[in-house]
Amino acid sequence: MYLPGLVIVTLFIIYPFINGIQLSFTNWNGFSQTYDWIGVEQYQRLLADPTTWLVVKNTLLYGIGSTIFQNILGLLYALLLNQSIRMKTFTRTIVYLPVIISPIIMGYIWYFFFSFQGGALNDVLMLFEYEPVNALGNASLNPWIIVFVNTYQFVGIAMIIYLAGLQGISKDYYEAAQLDGASGWQQFKTITLPLLMPSITINVVLNIIGGLKLFDVIVALTGGGPGDASQSMSTFMYDLYFKRQDAGYAATQGVFMAVIILIISIGALIYFKRKETEA
Repeated sequence: MYLPGLVIVTLFIIYPFINGIQLSFTNWNGFSQTYDWIGVEQYQRLLADPTTWLVVKNTLLYGIGSTIFQNILGLLYALLLNQSIRMKTFTRTIVYLPVIISPIIMGYIWYFFFSFQGGALNDVLMLFEYEPVNALGNASLNPWIIVFVNTYQFVGIAMIIYLAGLQGISKDYYEAAQLDGASGWQQFKTITLPLLMPSITINVVLNIIGGLKLFDVIVALTGGGPGDASQSMSTFMYDLYFKRQDAGYAATQGVFMAVIILIISIGALIYFKRKETEA
């Protein structure tokens, strides 16, 4: 029963990854039939390339920043919508709705909002006689815009997972805490949060992996610009391969990216699994 799945994983994940590692030791340009084995030169180039550390910084911002905001907002939404309030089903639908939209489409939607020429944001600013802002052309601002858009799109997944976790907590705990005179914050800190640790683990690991390999939204919003200011490791690798015809170096960046994602995601998983045990 495992065989079909193993074949698919081997053909489309394991083999390409191993082939990518091999190519990272070459100077292949992406289309030539021949290329030379150059050892670790591409890795030396990677470590000396200032763009590498810029895209690593951006990638960590997209991964960790999105994870923090998605989990905070997702938990707040879940706590609110777990109460007996009017239109909570409609509100859940609205919060979750962006998840079903393609990330590339979501990026273009927000591009037309933030665009300098004819963007909705600048139309509103000029309506109130303010100067238009070039938000997507601001190298220090547009990475945060990407974090915002990614958070907006996928906070619904975090909300659903937290809602499932909250609905699995017995109300008997809260009734006993109320009898003991515990405040709402004390109940959250001593009951809700510890019992939500499995949900927190799932959300954090999923959000980190998704954020660290962010691609579509960046392509649609900024194209990695201005310059390389908003590039992630995924978009930088894409540019190296398809635009700069530097496939060997792109493969090196891909291996480096895989190592970073592996270390951070496994570290987060181990840390939060330990917290689950302590809780």
